[in-house]
Amino acid sequence: MLISPAYAQSATGAASSGGFAGFLSLAPLFLVFIVFYFLMIRPQQSRMKALQAAVAGVKKGDSVVTAGGLVGKVTRVEDTIVEVEIAPNVKVRVVKATLAEVTPLGGKPAND
Repeated sequence: MLISPAYAQSATGAASSGGFAGFLSLAPLFLVFIVFYFLMIRPQQSRMKALQAAVAGVKKGDSVVTAGGLVGKVTRVEDTIVEVEIAPNVKVRVVKATLAEVTPLGGKPAND
């Protein structure tokens, strides 16, 4: 009566394809998340695992860099504390969790 048959047919067709159209509108979001995971999250997790293993295995004579930027040589290792010599006869106690880098004794310099 007030609605022509053409409008009634197009409304029925749009409702049946709405589920697929909804999925297609979310597909770019899923794609961005997948790319973000493989390019950012996964490499960061592997770097953190490597750092945690190095911090857990720190020993006397290793060269370390703290999160605060102190560079020194390990003189004593305890459970959660590391004593680091930052200058001749200047030793500081550092929490192991704050170590940002551990270079083993006899490691190659970064510029060689």
